[in-house]
Amino acid sequence: MRQILHIDMDAFFASVEQRDDPALRGKPVLVGGGERRGVVAAASYEARPFGARSAMPMAQALRLCPGAIVVRPRRARYEEVSAQVFAIFARFTPLVEGLSLDEAFLDVTSSQRLFGDGEAIARRIRAAILEETGLTASAGVAPSKFVAKIASDVDKPDGLTVVREADVEAFLAPLPIERMWGVGPKAAARLRAMGYDTLGDLARADEARLTATLGSWGPTARQLARGIDAREVEPAREAKSLGAEETYDRDLRTRAEIERTLLAHSERVAERLHAQGLAASCVTVKLKYADFTLRTRQLQLPSPVDDASSIYEAVRGLLDRLDCARPVRLTGVSASDLSSGPPPATLFDGEQRARRRAIQSASAALEARFGAAAKLTRAEVLDAPGRADADRATRRRPPPGGAGRE
Repeated sequence: MRQILHIDMDAFFASVEQRDDPALRGKPVLVGGGERRGVVAAASYEARPFGARSAMPMAQALRLCPGAIVVRPRRARYEEVSAQVFAIFARFTPLVEGLSLDEAFLDVTSSQRLFGDGEAIARRIRAAILEETGLTASAGVAPSKFVAKIASDVDKPDGLTVVREADVEAFLAPLPIERMWGVGPKAAARLRAMGYDTLGDLARADEARLTATLGSWGPTARQLARGIDAREVEPAREAKSLGAEETYDRDLRTRAEIERTLLAHSERVAERLHAQGLAASCVTVKLKYADFTLRTRQLQLPSPVDDASSIYEAVRGLLDRLDCARPVRLTGVSASDLSSGPPPATLFDGEQRARRRAIQSASAALEARFGAAAKLTRAEVLDAPGRADADRATRRRPPPGGAGRE
């Protein structure tokens, strides 16, 4: 029988921050950007009873949970811990499909002779994660990806839910319609108006009516609601692009301010390329203006690059094609058209490229040995809006008497 696991780290970003800083443990923590325009990337379980959730505007989360401690995201740290977790997955099966830094599908069907059934493997994985990282994970075990994904969310945090093949329909039937993939709030409202309140209702629905409401997704949703999901776990899904962006509490009003933020983004993208052994042949710049107008410009490079200087060189050229006189609320840089391995040396810039890559490698080595505080950073980046806060993981401390008081 097929055994699919869905492993989901519990409040991953917030849990990493609480693990790394004992002063945050047991307190409501929000990981995300500035209070005025930022978005919550993760909310600790202490913040959730107040209604704070990931993807919520930070200002709204702080209204709901005014005593929360806000911590700037540390992407490099989360990637480091994620790599530890995924290395644990790989001990039990090569069939691992990462969905994000903190969750993955695992097909352990062929691993049962070595490690036991899906439930036993899930228990061993969760125990290894706790022992080696100090973090907890929740798991769902089922015959399919759809059911395993739902099961992992049933008993959070630090939970394990097993759905046997004979119990799939009974497990799914009472769940609310919002549990269905591809059904957002608007579609859910339409379905409820038609009398479909649960996945069981959806499983018994007329296919033609569902197609009229959900389009081509309708028949698939009906099959999933019945527990029919033959999709395979797809290991080693390749990233199509790597990017970095930030929304600012204060609009950027000069080209110099915009350039500094884009340089910081270029460094972050280069770090991620270097860490994953990738090079990029396409660079994109994104600006969102104060009126929420979004503009992007893209450049196809003559040869792949993986260092910050080369990426930023392309970024500055793209910036010439954008209006830098208008107030800017968000900037971003992304790299795409990715290839494995270091970029090839060229006839004319081989020496310069080698120097740039040497600097990138030195910075990565320093960070790996001594932590993020030791990596090389250009002086002009230190003045980038929000950069100092990000580097120091600046926290918004709660008011006296509020929750989380120290």
